[in-house]
Amino acid sequence: IHTSGTGGRASVVELTYANHIWSAVGSGLRIGIDPADRWLCCLPLHHIGGLAILLRSVLYGTAVVLERFDPAALVEAVRTGAVTLVSLVPTMLERLLDAGADLDRPRCVLLGGGPAPRALVERALDAGVMVAPTYGFTEAASQVTTLPPGEARGRPGSAGTPLMPTEVRIDDEGVILVRGATVAPAEAGPDGWLRTGDLGQIDDEGHLHPLGRADGVIVSGGENVSPEEVEQVLLAHAAVADAVVVGSQDPEWQWAVSATVVLADGAQASESELREFCRRRLASFKVPKAIGFAAGLPRSEEGKLLRHRLGDD
Repeated sequence: IHTSGTGGRASVVELTYANHIWSAVGSGLRIGIDPADRWLCCLPLHHIGGLAILLRSVLYGTAVVLERFDPAALVEAVRTGAVTLVSLVPTMLERLLDAGADLDRPRCVLLGGGPAPRALVERALDAGVMVAPTYGFTEAASQVTTLPPGEARGRPGSAGTPLMPTEVRIDDEGVILVRGATVAPAEAGPDGWLRTGDLGQIDDEGHLHPLGRADGVIVSGGENVSPEEVEQVLLAHAAVADAVVVGSQDPEWQWAVSATVVLADGAQASESELREFCRRRLASFKVPKAIGFAAGLPRSEEGKLLRHRLGDD
């Protein structure tokens, strides 16, 4: 299955039947299994989040409700009690809450696709949603840690403890390491540990608190965007001499792709022209939402781009 592109372009991960089975076992033990469950799947089936729902439901012998993400249709599906489980990324949850979805009906709403904004989790809890923040990724067959439904109120920032039989620890650089039967064999190191590239902390009670990407990857609406990939596209434009791409906080997407470019001497290009240039070469979610112009970009004496001086930390 393809990843969502953490390292730039999407890579292919080979997961085994055992990876999927153990992932289903761990998830079921954490959130429970009810023979009457109907799991709403509105995540892309070419991502692990959508595929995992299908495979788990087959193993559990429960039903899946396949729907495109249409807030109005999903509001009706939830209202009529047609679903008992829902998997969403933060942007989806926010849109459903804005649309007046009665999300207190499902017994569990799994929330993944990047660290969940605390304000959004609080809003969902205030609306009676049994939100369960979760941390996971393709190379570990989806869920790695999950906070049980109903426990998010007193644990801001927590994505829960590791699912059985997964182990999680933090290395000396603050990067999350994962080991266990859900990890794709080819992705693990010689000692069995997979270095995720995500920063995190583990509190005294063993709860994981994801803090974002160590490599600066922007998670926008649950999709991973490599700044370097977008920068290379911008630099391919004849009018662009230098470019930097960063994540900027966004009320809808949590993080949006933003760019700043330096035009070549005597060259001219508009924001709309550059966005159209990117649109023809990149997936839509990678196209910068905004492009600004500058006389120069901050660089070190060695010429390395100083990203921390740009965008929102």
